[in-house]
Amino acid sequence: MIPDSSLAAVCCVVQLRLTCVKCHPYDAETLYVIGLMMLRKLLGKAAFKQAPADPSGRVPPGQYVTEKMPVMTANDTPMIDLATWRLRIFGEVETALEFTWDEFMALAQTGQTSDFHCVTQWSKLDVAWEGVPVRLLLEQAQPRAQAKYVTAHCYDGYTTNVSLADLLRDDALFAHTLDGSTLSPDHGGPMRLVVPHLYGWKSAKWVESLELVTKNKPGFWEELGYHDRGDPWKEERFR
Repeated sequence: MIPDSSLAAVCCVVQLRLTCVKCHPYDAETLYVIGLMMLRKLLGKAAFKQAPADPSGRVPPGQYVTEKMPVMTANDTPMIDLATWRLRIFGEVETALEFTWDEFMALAQTGQTSDFHCVTQWSKLDVAWEGVPVRLLLEQAQPRAQAKYVTAHCYDGYTTNVSLADLLRDDALFAHTLDGSTLSPDHGGPMRLVVPHLYGWKSAKWVESLELVTKNKPGFWEELGYHDRGDPWKEERFR
């Protein structure tokens, strides 16, 4: 394992870099995650404790199962007023869409149970979500032939890039309920994206809009070196 002192030193460097480049002082939790992943990228997997192989084949390589749903964010949790909340689908579409909260909740709803895998090596199994299928709204918007990628924009300024094909899967969801309870702000409430077959940073919290684009544009973590797709079964953690 990497000594805490080494990780702390990397976090200090990362904080200076991000403060200069982004003009934003990140909190200790975010710096810890960035520092951890930078060290792993620089030193390789052998520098970290490796999770035992899962004989059931259900848990991706390098992951540890947890009973908790840890809170991981890059920015402060935004305070969102449902009276002014909007969800937009725009960009390379035939019909741009915009929904109020009441309009969103009046759409066809579905539930799904899936496993959630974080790039920081934890996995929570059997997470129950409820919400609106992403595919339903994308099909209403009618993506143009040249649309290949999607940028998710969030109320806290966070962005992430996902291929259109990944969001057209049946398991991609605009979720407002987690394990039977209204999604809390810390976990992305009132609504977040859930893309369970990819690492958790692609399941953006507090989604404000999806922008369909022709070319892949890296989001927040991708600009810092994370992989463009993030398939946990291939351990696609870095570019």
